[in-house]
Order: sequence, then structure tokens, then C-alpha cells
Amino acid sequence: MPRRFGCCLAAFLVLFSIVPCQAHAVGTSAASAILVDVDSGRVLYEQNADAKMLIASTTKILTALVAIREGDLDAVVTVKREATLTEGSSMYLKEGEQLTLETLLYGLLLCSGNDAAVAIADAVGGSQAGFVKLMNKTAQELGMEHSSFANPNGLDHEDHYSTARDMARLACAAVENETLVRIASTRSVTIGGRTMTNHNKLLAYMDGCIGLKTGYTRAAGRTLVSCGERNGQRLVAVTLQDGNDWADHQALYEYGFSAYPAQRAAVLGKPVGQAGVQGGLRSTVPLVAAESFAWPVAEGERLETRVELDGPLTAPVAAGTNVGQAVFTLDGVEVGRVDLLCGETVPPKLESALSTLKLGLPA
Repeated sequence: MPRRFGCCLAAFLVLFSIVPCQAHAVGTSAASAILVDVDSGRVLYEQNADAKMLIASTTKILTALVAIREGDLDAVVTVKREATLTEGSSMYLKEGEQLTLETLLYGLLLCSGNDAAVAIADAVGGSQAGFVKLMNKTAQELGMEHSSFANPNGLDHEDHYSTARDMARLACAAVENETLVRIASTRSVTIGGRTMTNHNKLLAYMDGCIGLKTGYTRAAGRTLVSCGERNGQRLVAVTLQDGNDWADHQALYEYGFSAYPAQRAAVLGKPVGQAGVQGGLRSTVPLVAAESFAWPVAEGERLETRVELDGPLTAPVAAGTNVGQAVFTLDGVEVGRVDLLCGETVPPKLESALSTLKLGLPA
């Protein structure tokens, strides 16, 4: 949440130039769809995004996220008979087989193994029911308010559903997990004599695709959650019940990256502006960003930066001191802020320092 100040004692504007972009219309064959900029959370396109839908194996994004957070990747899991009897897509586990949790995650995300999902749930949650509780708890923490999970694999169930918007929230959290992205972006891997190939054809169809997960059941239709990256900008696309999902995701990314390129308003450690310093050897000090900030900007929109200082600066000023914030607005509406640090040390003027020293001497 942005930090609030009781007063703003000094401020100035820095206007960022906007790179013109040619926006174009986009649509999908999906019953529900959404396109979101990962770092800002800005929705770039949506279509019936709040409809409760069956989500099939895209469920496994949440299964993987919970397993990575709660489990030990190197832990050895002994496969139970229940897992081997699971219907649907499979990594073909055998009863009594021993694999690491990480190997099971490859089977989950590449082969879409429903058997892997059950084995993971038993190992990490103690049971499928215990793991499902962890899934729903995590979903609530991520703000997935219109979702409910009844199993770890996405098989059809009346209490198992989500929305395109909620799945985008999940995907944005998932792509911040390096382990999950590493596995989900792997096209093919051979572990322990078992070769697994990723079902996500976007990895081959589209430059910059970094996962995430496909899904299908007869009732749910084709479901797809993916993430694409270009020029440091990441977008997440979700389509539910979409018979043309490969093409639709590529079209969504072409639209998003061209119509809403990310404008970098601040870069970690780089100057954002400067502030005046009273009584210093120099009259100003550069202000550098404590973190980076970017926002997707469409043609005709204006991204502006306003510097708010906590108060006037008086020498000495030490480099690295937090002295205020840069506030970013899009067409006058605040979209974010970052802390500002002094980029240099500014010592007091020599005569001022001598006066202070003399005042401290005995008469």
C-alpha cells in the first residue's frame, strides 16, 4: 500500500515522453478471457472475465505453487495405489515407485499428470483433503474471491471452479516463483529414465512464452493460462472454454505488447530528480529510486512523476537517506509510488561547519 504523508513540503513534476503506439482491436473465441500486465496488475483486455467456469488442468498452477511453498523439492515420495488409479492425463506412475517432489512437479506441469497431482497432494498435504484446504487457503490469500477448489488436478466437480480474473491473479503470483517458472517453461526433460514433454505448444509457437498451463475436460472445454515476456514486460493471458486458444493467446500478446508497452518511470538506483539542500557545499542533491517502477501506457495516455519530499533538506545530507517519494500518475490518477533516496552525500559549507565548531569551544 502507498505510504501517506501528512503534508507535502516540496514537490515538482517531471513529465515522461510517451512512445506512440498503434492500438488495434482484439477478440477471442473464448467464453471468458483476460489479459493482464503482471507487474502493474493493469487489465489490458477482458471478456466475461468474472463468469464462474470449470478450469480443468489449469488448476495445477495452484497445485504446483502450494507444493513448492509448503514442500521440499528433494523429498522422496513413495507413490500410493490411489495415485496410479487416477483417471485422465498421466505421467504413468507405478505403485511403490519413489520419486522426488521436484520430479512429480515436472510430471504435473509438463505431462499434466493427474496421478502426479494426487501423489503431490498426499505427500505435501497428508491427504488430498488436507492439500485441498491448503489450496483454498492460498487462493483466498491471493484474492481469488470467486474460486473454489475440490481437488488438486482439475477434474470436473461442482465445487471446483474459478474465473478468468481469478486465474490471472494466480498466474501473476505463480510467475514470481522462480522454481515454478523454471519447470513450467521446460519443453522436455528426462529424469530417472522418464522423458516428459510439455503440453504447452505456445512455448514453441511464440517467442517469449514462459509457461504456464494447459487444460481440457469435455465439460470445461479447452482452457489455457500463459505468460509472455517482451522487453522486460510480462503479460498473463487466460482463456476458458476456447477452441482456438493457441491463436487467441498469440493475438492477445501481440495486442498487449503493441498497444500497452511498459513505460519505465523509475529504475532502481537511477536518478529521478533532484532536491535543493540548504547550507551545503552543493545546493542540490540527486534523488535516486529505491526500486524500479513501470506502467503499461496506451497511445494518448500521459504518465507523470511528482516528487514529494518529507521536508526541506539541510546539510549535512548522507547518501542513501530516505527523503520522500516519487508519485506516479496516469492522466492524473495515482498508479504507484516508490521511495526516494539521496544519491550523494552533501557536507555542510566550510564556514557553516567552522561556526558550529567555534560555538562548541569554551570562552
